Amino acid sequence: MNTFPTILAGLMPGGGELMLILAVVLLFFGGSKLPQLAKGLGQSVKEFKKATKDDDDDAPKSAGPTIAAETKKSDAAKSTHGTN
Repeated sequence: MNTFPTILAGLMPGGGELMLILAVVLLFFGGSKLPQLAKGLGQSVKEFKKATKDDDDDAPKSAGPTIAAETKKSDAAKSTHGTN
C-alpha cells in the first residue's frame, strides 16, 4: 500500500488555487512584465535542456576512444619489448 501518490495528489493545486496564484503574480509584476518573465523562463529551460543533452553526448565519446587508444599503446609496447 503506497500512499505517496495519494498524498502528492492532495498537495497539487486545483483550478481555483491556480487562478489565485496567477492573480497574485499579476499584482506583483503587472501585465507588461509577465510576457518578459515567461520568455526568460522558457529560454532558461531551453538552455538547461541543451546543456544536459550536450553533457550526455560528450561523456561516452570522450571516455571510449581514450581507453581504446591506451589499450593499443600498451599492446604495441608489449610487442616491441618482446622482440629485443
